[in-house]
Amino acid sequence: MAEISAKMVNELRAKTGQGMMECKKALSEVGGDMDKAVDYFRKKGVKASLAERTAGEGRVFGAVSADKKSAALVELNCNTDFTAKSEPFQALGAKAAQALVKNPGGDVSADADIAGGVTQLAQTTGENIRVGKTIQVSGERAGVYLYGITGKIGVAMSFTGNPSDDLIMDLGGHIAFSRPLALTRDGIPADVIEKERALAVDQAKATGKPEQIAQKIAEGKLNAYFKEMSLLDQDFFNAQKFKGSITQMLAAQKVTLVKFVRIEVGQS
Repeated sequence: MAEISAKMVNELRAKTGQGMMECKKALSEVGGDMDKAVDYFRKKGVKASLAERTAGEGRVFGAVSADKKSAALVELNCNTDFTAKSEPFQALGAKAAQALVKNPGGDVSADADIAGGVTQLAQTTGENIRVGKTIQVSGERAGVYLYGITGKIGVAMSFTGNPSDDLIMDLGGHIAFSRPLALTRDGIPADVIEKERALAVDQAKATGKPEQIAQKIAEGKLNAYFKEMSLLDQDFFNAQKFKGSITQMLAAQKVTLVKFVRIEVGQS
């Protein structure tokens, strides 16, 4: 007999709105096959329409541990912006972020309290509620930034040193707005760089430039690309507040950014 995990039971509950014991029984009878378990309920007249609706809306929620050494982001998805704005949805998202920051190695979607909340909210709203992307970072100091206008973008950061709260908010806002591909140019995948280089060479050759000149032009365009996509090479987006690069802004507070992760609803 296939082992029926709590995660499988919770997934089936979210898809069908049925109770925990009923879902466990259904999965046991079909050998743990999720599709067959859904069909099992459909034969009994239960509609599985919740999970068939695309959960393209939602919000990103964040939490920081009491010692400020760990931070977490959780994306919670639903079908409509109306539900995403609702108090029950907001409360569940905040609870999920707190659960992740307290148990960094855990699967927040399998947390019994969170999974139960997802099922209950799905039954109440008639929408496909699910936990989306999650991330946790830790270090000497960690922080989160949540884009308040839409609530759909979150940034988690870890540092060495002691960044001010203002710096964390400024840097998080910059990352949310500027969408850097990596912390440094070394972090940009080699295949992405080679694609940009080849494109620049082809563009230069198309104007009649010889190979040697085209290669030099490509190097110049690559440097511009790095300045656009490498966070530490970027200039801070609000020159009225700080004029200079992100590297210079961090150096001014004697802080090192070790890692950042940006999450946006609906983005992979």
